[in-house]
This record gives sequence, structure tokens and C-alpha cells, in this order.
Amino acid sequence: MTKWMTWMVVAAMALFGCTKNESSSSSGASSNPSSTPATTSAATQEAPPMPTASAIPAPPDVAAPPADAKKTASGLASKVLTPGTGKEHPGPTDKVKVHYTGWTKSGQMFDSSVTRGEPITFPLNGVIPGWTEGVQLMVVGEKRRFWIPANLAYGEHSRGGAPSGDLVFDVELLEITPAPKPPPVPDDVKAAPASAKKTASGLAYRVLTPGTGTDHPKETSNVTVNYTGWTPDGKMFDSSVTRGQPARFRLSNVIKGWTEGVQLMTKGEKVRFWIPGSLAYGDKPTRPGAPAGMLVFDVELIDFQ
Repeated sequence: MTKWMTWMVVAAMALFGCTKNESSSSSGASSNPSSTPATTSAATQEAPPMPTASAIPAPPDVAAPPADAKKTASGLASKVLTPGTGKEHPGPTDKVKVHYTGWTKSGQMFDSSVTRGEPITFPLNGVIPGWTEGVQLMVVGEKRRFWIPANLAYGEHSRGGAPSGDLVFDVELLEITPAPKPPPVPDDVKAAPASAKKTASGLAYRVLTPGTGTDHPKETSNVTVNYTGWTPDGKMFDSSVTRGQPARFRLSNVIKGWTEGVQLMTKGEKVRFWIPGSLAYGDKPTRPGAPAGMLVFDVELIDFQ
């Protein structure tokens, strides 16, 4: 996968359970420290390659969707180029394998797995919103053209060399890998039970599975965890379990409730945390899409260094 394609994979994933609210971080770190689908900071991406002799010509309707294109409520437009042979549609957390080519409205190709000769596989909730929505409309074997408005792509004024404005993609869906089933919602998700312990900061927790180790990570430790996060109404907003890949990050680079709570754990331990809004993203988060108020996390500490 090229650095440029990393833009596609990292754009939408925030790994809310693992990243700080920009306004709450004492260290100022706000980028996701994990190596799971939100790894690379947008600021480090290379500019898109200029078209070469091997560039795929832009489609004649690249400037705007034709009259026969279908449009969703979000503004995403698409048209089937080749019908698929499958019957199932991918879900938002499934992994998909695709070939694709992307152009700007002016017809400049900025990326293509086709010219690289290598399809890409990624979790569908780990890409720009236009892809997350659009690929769910497809079946295996289908090839579809998408006209993605800027607000569902990288915006009108993108950073780090990503293409700005409305974008056009031809996408061929090659394979779907269903995501693991999400963990069940805890019975005590609404509030910490009386048996939970509480720290001076207001963090509540209870041990679900005892650990096998004796040492505890420090604030400066790099930890490897599996986790799932819910809002008090039982809505799951993030999970490394459904992505099938643990998260890795520096413990000082996460929300305060995680920094404090994970230091209480030992290797192999699984703990449920009830994190008040003041130790999470706040009651009115400044980070777009971050969950507000108290959050509940099940965290399994796999390893730390």
C-alpha cells in the first residue's frame, strides 16, 4: 500500500477510545497513536503523484454525475458500470477488497490500485464517509462509479496533499470479509454498580477477568489492548474487537480516563471502566463525531512496554 492510499484508509477512523480530546490533553498529542486503521497523521502524507503515461483516462462524466446516476440523501451519487455476481452487501464494519481509481473533477487521476496492479483491503468504517456509504451499496463483482461531494471526502481545503473538493472514483468490489460480531452490551452500561471501585477523579471500574502479571504499565508505557466502547444508552461507538486487530498506543496520548485506568491493570486483565465526561471527551466534545458524556469501556490489557 502506498503512502497516498493510506489517506483512504485512515481518513475516517478516529479510534475514539484511544485518542485525546484536543482541548483535554496536557501533552498536546491529538493524533491517534495506534497502528490500527488510523495510524498515519494526515500531515505526513505525500502529495498525490502527477499523472503519467500509465494514468487511466478520466471518464467523460467526471465533471458531474449524469442524469441516470442515483443519489442518496447525503449527496453521494453513483452509477453501476458492471453488475455484480454476489447477493450480499458489506456492512459498515466488514473488511472489503477492492480495485479503484480516483480522479478530481478536472479529470486528474490522483491514485489507482489498478495501475499499481494490487488491490487493497481495509475495514469499511476506516475510510472517507463517501466510501463507507457507497461500498455498502455494492455486491461482489460489481463495478460502480461514485461522485463524492467534498464533505464526504477530504473537504474543500484538505491537508497534507490529499485531493480537495468533489472526487470521482471507479470501484470494483472483489471480496467481503465479515467483521467479528460486536461484543454484547453490558448489563450495567447505564451506570457503575455498587460493587465497582471508584478513584478520587471519579473513574469507576471493576475487574472482569483477573490478570496473569504483577507489574502495571506507567503513563509513559506503550500498551497493546483490545477494547470496546459504549455510550450509556448501549450504543457501541468503537471496538478493536470488531476490527479484528488490537490497538497499540502510548498511554500518555489517550483520554484521561484511559491514562489513569489502564495503569491500574496488569497483563492479561480485563476491566470495565465507567469514565465521566470530564475524563473523556467532555459533555460537548470539540472533536467532530466524538461521543459525549460518560462512556463505558471494556479493556483487555494484552501487553505493555
